[in-house]
Amino acid sequence: MTCACENKKMELIDLSLLDEMLLTYKDQPGISIPVLQKTQEIYGYLPRPALSKIARETGIDEAKLYGVATFYAQFRMLPVGKHMISLCQGTACHVNGANLIEDAVKDELGIENGETTPDGLFTLSVVACLGCCSLAPVMMIDQDTHARLTPDKTKAILRQYKKEG
Repeated sequence: MTCACENKKMELIDLSLLDEMLLTYKDQPGISIPVLQKTQEIYGYLPRPALSKIARETGIDEAKLYGVATFYAQFRMLPVGKHMISLCQGTACHVNGANLIEDAVKDELGIENGETTPDGLFTLSVVACLGCCSLAPVMMIDQDTHARLTPDKTKAILRQYKKEG
């Protein structure tokens, strides 16, 4: 176990969770991306202490791992909320009022794009397209698609998720 200071919050990171995965990739070339993907599956993001351990165990330079992790949008360096909100801003959603839906989410949760609510319940991610153009405007919460949104409908959906925890 080690402590990690992420987002000015102390949390315990169990680095032993990496052991089995690191054994699987030991001495294989070109493992940076798969190892980072597996690490993010384990923790939900890439804690700095985990990157340090990966570097020590694999011989990959820690700066290189950090560079890969920060280059690709799929990787997160900070914890995300229990519920991930993906808010579409594609053309169909945009012309159907996605900006009003974004304002409703921000108003209801008090967060901006890329931020997580203080209670750790929600993280907001504005995305280019969710591929649900005929249902615009659209947002996904985790794997659930919410379509033909209005600001009031959006707030009601978020309140329901709040109740459920």
